[in-house]
Amino acid sequence: MKNKPRDANSTPLDIPQPIRSDGAGGPDWGPRDVLRDLENPDMFVPPATDSGLLPNLKFSFSDTHMKLNQGGWSREVTELELPIAKTLAGVNMYLSPGGVREMHWHQQSEWSYMIRGEARITSVDQNGRNFIADIGPGDLWYFPAGLPHSIQGLAEGCEFLLVFDDGSFSEMNTLSISDWFAHTPKEVLSANFGIPAEEMGSLPDEQVYMFQASVPGSLDSQRVESPYGSVPLNFKHRLLAQTPIVTPGGSVRIVDSSNFPISRTIAAALVEIKPGGMREMHWHPNQDEWQYYLTGQGRMTVFAGNGTARTFNYRAGDVGYVPFAMGHYIQNTGTETLWFLEMFKSDRFADVSLNQWMALTPRELVRDNLHASPTLLNALRKEKWPVVKYPDTQS
Repeated sequence: MKNKPRDANSTPLDIPQPIRSDGAGGPDWGPRDVLRDLENPDMFVPPATDSGLLPNLKFSFSDTHMKLNQGGWSREVTELELPIAKTLAGVNMYLSPGGVREMHWHQQSEWSYMIRGEARITSVDQNGRNFIADIGPGDLWYFPAGLPHSIQGLAEGCEFLLVFDDGSFSEMNTLSISDWFAHTPKEVLSANFGIPAEEMGSLPDEQVYMFQASVPGSLDSQRVESPYGSVPLNFKHRLLAQTPIVTPGGSVRIVDSSNFPISRTIAAALVEIKPGGMREMHWHPNQDEWQYYLTGQGRMTVFAGNGTARTFNYRAGDVGYVPFAMGHYIQNTGTETLWFLEMFKSDRFADVSLNQWMALTPRELVRDNLHASPTLLNALRKEKWPVVKYPDTQS
């Protein structure tokens, strides 16, 4: 290769080779995608502790098909893109100022995290109780399966993550009001609404999905009073307003049905890992874990038992996955804070800390099991620290 590859700023890049520090491996003469190898250094040169086979546990939204509409765009990572992801599926969506994700409903429950901007959401439950609210950065919403709803971008527009409690879900297979109207005879619509068919107006002849409209007025100006009242459980939750669990390496905010009662099928944690920090060695005893990386870059090693462990690299916009009960940890490998969401098809968040388990087990048993040193035994903590810091960066 005569010329070195260059990054987006035309800076020459060093070409990595699959050669580990212990001498394992050899040069890759290509053809190859050097930029891709640079994004995945621990897949290209795995740690010596990696062993055995695990399915792919990573997929990037950058590798998905983008659906462009008047009013915004959407793209998704489902079981089709990431076959191991059986429990949850995700959609990344943008709505322009005034852009509308049309009135629709799903056979699955919908959980959402607002990444940037603001949106107005509406819904009605089976008892005619309605809900209208504005959602800002770091806020969540949750719509139970079968309940109709809509989303509209406000003055700045908005970008958000949608998560559905079924890995086979596709945003392209929803139940939309325009689609139903387009496939219902005019005489049926006339009977349903009690007006002459010619008064129905110019109805869509296919599903609208997303469209551009004017930015709506204030929340008060759009409020609709229902004779049955509003929904009894709030569909909105202000995650960033929660007091986080703070440890030396970062912080965690946990949200599930205990503090967001309507969210009965999806539990989540918003994790902050500072440079030099790590999401501690742990596992989840209730469900698979579906991840979405918001900022920064990191690597995750997953331990599957029987001598199997594999490491994956992640950066903002990537989806990660951990099968049920497999041990794992996530390291911040960059110079900025790593933020990511971990989500579960469950009404409660649950994790088991390796450190805490050892600390709450008889000391002699731990010592004999691992030939553990007194220093290790004395370092064990009975309190859980979800995010830890490397000793050489401790203050």
